[in-house]
Amino acid sequence: MYYLNELKENDNINEIYLCRTKRTLLTKAGKPYDSLILQDKTGTIDAKIWDPGSPGIGDFDELDYVDVTGTVTSFQGQLQFNIRRIRRCKEGEYDPAQYLPISKRDNEEMYKELLALIDSVKNEKILALLKAFFKEDEAFIKSFRASSAAKAVHHGFVGGLLEHTLGVAKLCDYLAGAYPILNRDLLLAGAILHDVGKTRELSLFPENDYTDEGQLVGHIVIGVEMIDEKLRDIPDFPKVLAGELRHMILSHHGEYEFGSPKKPGLIEAAALNFADNTDAKLEIFKELLETPGEGAWLGYQRMLDATVRRTEI
Repeated sequence: MYYLNELKENDNINEIYLCRTKRTLLTKAGKPYDSLILQDKTGTIDAKIWDPGSPGIGDFDELDYVDVTGTVTSFQGQLQFNIRRIRRCKEGEYDPAQYLPISKRDNEEMYKELLALIDSVKNEKILALLKAFFKEDEAFIKSFRASSAAKAVHHGFVGGLLEHTLGVAKLCDYLAGAYPILNRDLLLAGAILHDVGKTRELSLFPENDYTDEGQLVGHIVIGVEMIDEKLRDIPDFPKVLAGELRHMILSHHGEYEFGSPKKPGLIEAAALNFADNTDAKLEIFKELLETPGEGAWLGYQRMLDATVRRTEI
């Protein structure tokens, strides 16, 4: 397969890609053309169909896998794919794994690690709550393991939510050992549950976009609602403990301006906020530093509020 990150100007390509978006626009002369974003697991490229009515242009829609023929050009310093022929592919002609960004870590191994952390929880009520999500709810498990942790900021790939959750949980496990004042069971529960609402905030790939519920409510409040739904089925769950778990979720972004309805008022909530922020920021650095390119300086990065440089080793 000819991956998008391998394309060069003047390449003639006949390949299958995912049509991420499709819009019909008008040139300055008033002539209609189609503007597409094509995607594979290595990235995206802007594509144009300048003559949508020509015989080689078949019917297709957004999120279809399409067989395209055309030439790679350059426009305003960016590669662009000019399409001469395009058709919708049939199921079996493509492997979806080649077109969706996916975690580099093995999903099954990550989930086993997460289950091992769950099994280490000693509080029976907390353990019952975690099992209700991660061992008993098959629909949730399927969605959780396939979801991203964000639309674009960090861990924005298939398995990203699992990878991020595991990373935060492992950091919290370390913190609980380094600072015995922390309630390990409460902290681990908060870490493992902190982003469960993202399974409803974001749609699964290939869309990976905000749902109506995600736009209107957001994953923090959705997560609390999901926990409350499970708590109803656990007899005699302590009221104070339930409140502490809700607080962990509601405060895990740390600041009001970052979307938290509450600031951390428990030491465990503060530790969760630090771990969540650490895992997210280091992943942003990691994805940035893995981007192909020459030179040490990578420019100003808005999400890090810093000009980033590669380390010389």
